[in-house]
This record gives sequence, structure tokens and C-alpha cells, in this order.
Amino acid sequence: MTDRIDRFDRFDSVRPDGRATEDRWAGALHLFDDGPEGAVGREESTVERWERAGLLFGEKRYAAAARLLVEVVEEFPEHTAARMLLARAYYHSAQLGRAEAELRLVIERDPVDAYAHLMLGRTLERQSRKEEAEPWLRMAGAFAAE
Repeated sequence: MTDRIDRFDRFDSVRPDGRATEDRWAGALHLFDDGPEGAVGREESTVERWERAGLLFGEKRYAAAARLLVEVVEEFPEHTAARMLLARAYYHSAQLGRAEAELRLVIERDPVDAYAHLMLGRTLERQSRKEEAEPWLRMAGAFAAE
């Protein structure tokens, strides 16, 4: 229910410069879901959660994006792009332990993903684990140079 209220509140939201926020339209998709009295509302699909999470991420609402992305990743654990966006949302919302765990899973599945190596190195650096970060950053540089 809280998420639903958040979407209604966001419908009229604007940025400080007066432009509409990016996720405003994603929230508008559900304005008329309740229908006539007694009707059951439609549940948001995984694709809609994925799209809305991307909009929230683009708006720099990283913690909100992460909450949606957790559901997407639970439903589709092999979806590397969703897992990577979740790791980035965790990183930007300072949930560094969670970001590290997601990045290690991405690297386990795709050992030559230069960006995942770079992000893991940066995540470890932000946790003051510079020595542990160095090999990941070197690998990222090597993979990016190819």
C-alpha cells in the first residue's frame, strides 16, 4: 500500500527546475487500476517494476530503485543487467556490503565484465579496503584495454 501511495504522490512531482520528474509517468500507469467499487486492482508486472526502477535510478532515487530491483532479481536471478543495476543502486545509496555481494555474483557469471570489476574495486575502496581493491581495478583496466 505504501508503494501505491508513493506512486500517487509522485504523479504531480516536479524537479526544482519545474520539470516533471522522470518516474511521474510510470506512477500514472496505476491511477485507474481500482476500477469500480469492489474490483481488484492489477498487480505491477516485473517488466513494469524494472522500467520504474530504471526511472527512479535515473532520478537518483537509488534506495527506491534498489527496493524494486530486489524483486526483479528474485524473480529473474540470471538477469545480469538487473543485478548490475541493483549493485549500482546499492553503491550509490551507500549500501556497500550489498553492492559488493551483487558485484561478486556478476563477476562469477561473467568474469570478463570490465565494468563489474571496476565497480567492485570502487566499492572496496569506499569501504577503506584499498589493498583488496587494487587487483580488481587492475583487471578492469586490462579488460577495458582489449
